Amino acid sequence: MAQNALARERLFALRETIAKLEGKPAPALAAAEREALALGRTGRQDAERNGRGQRLPVGVTSLDEAMEGGLPLDAITEIRSTLLRDAGAACGFALAAAALLQRVEEEASDCSPILWIGDTVSTMEAGLPYAVGLQDFGLRPERFLQALPRKLDEALWLAETAVESGAFSVVILEIRGNPVHFGLTESRRLGLRAKAAGRPLFLLRQAGEEEASSAVFRLLAQPAPSGMRALSDGSRLAGSIDNPVFRLSLEKSRNPAPLSLLLEWNPHERQFFPIGEPRHALTPDERSAYPGAQLSASSDGQDRPQKMGPFLAFERAS
Repeated sequence: MAQNALARERLFALRETIAKLEGKPAPALAAAEREALALGRTGRQDAERNGRGQRLPVGVTSLDEAMEGGLPLDAITEIRSTLLRDAGAACGFALAAAALLQRVEEEASDCSPILWIGDTVSTMEAGLPYAVGLQDFGLRPERFLQALPRKLDEALWLAETAVESGAFSVVILEIRGNPVHFGLTESRRLGLRAKAAGRPLFLLRQAGEEEASSAVFRLLAQPAPSGMRALSDGSRLAGSIDNPVFRLSLEKSRNPAPLSLLLEWNPHERQFFPIGEPRHALTPDERSAYPGAQLSASSDGQDRPQKMGPFLAFERAS
């Protein structure tokens, strides 16, 4: 009896601490959890009736096994880039995963749109989604919606509301770095909304460090060189660029040995293909040793080395 009382006391203290972090009393937190569990059961039942599974297989055996079947469809998956210059890789993988989900839903006669909640500063560096580009990437532009809130609080409110509504096949929330006002508490609230609605949320963290969150998986997306396009006779077209390739590292999972592998995205088939064999994730020292491809300066740019013109030698003064 004494042990049970001590366990209940510790549980109450933990609930009270969480409630203080979220700015609500402990009874309200418990009620919110009960409501989330009840809504989660309803969301899972609706998902089963609509033919939606709880996992989205990526199609790569090693990655799907490490993620226990694929990307969760009722939780948060974090996709991050270490540098803002790699924003294209993180955005590209998130959009490819969304296109993969769109293909699965089309087979189930589900036409729910995708909502992209962009970060204003990140879009200044990486640009905005373009309808023609989205279509070439395997997405349906008519089923792609974008919002650009000015403040982080507005973005978080919109993400919670959108996920809770269940009206979108996936909500992509883009955040730059590790803002102070987006921590474990806000992440946990988003996770509860996703669990209750049975809908996925992709947290796209641009130029951010690893930190504690309620995301089930954390993926590091980095750019990788693409090959040349293959011709019908098996040869390669010189000077061409084939499908995009991502270096993907599974940083957070229940798998004790995170993976790092190269994935090619085929936008026409809307499918991932592995390149090479998976291996252990790169350490920070190994990542710094390979910062990316070194490009030569343009032939007519300002960084072009200046040619040395005629010069005149002066006699040294005595």
